[in-house]
Amino acid sequence: MMAESEDALTIRHVAERLIKAHPQLDTGLVQSSVKTAYEELRYARVRTYLPILMERRAKDLLPPDEETERHT
Repeated sequence: MMAESEDALTIRHVAERLIKAHPQLDTGLVQSSVKTAYEELRYARVRTYLPILMERRAKDLLPPDEETERHT
C-alpha cells in the first residue's frame, strides 16, 4: 500500500477533528468542506499553518449549529 501524501494526511486529520467536534453534521458534508478548504489553500507558500487554516475555512463552509453559535 502506498503511503498517504502529507496533504492527504492533513485532509484526513482535519476532517476527523471536525467530525468529532460536530457529530451532528453529516460526515460527507464535513469531508467535502475540508476538501474545498484544501483546494482553496493548497498553493499557500507557508504550509506550517495549512491544517489550522483549512479547519477554520471548512468550519465556515459548514452549516452553523447551535453549539458553534454559542461560542462566537
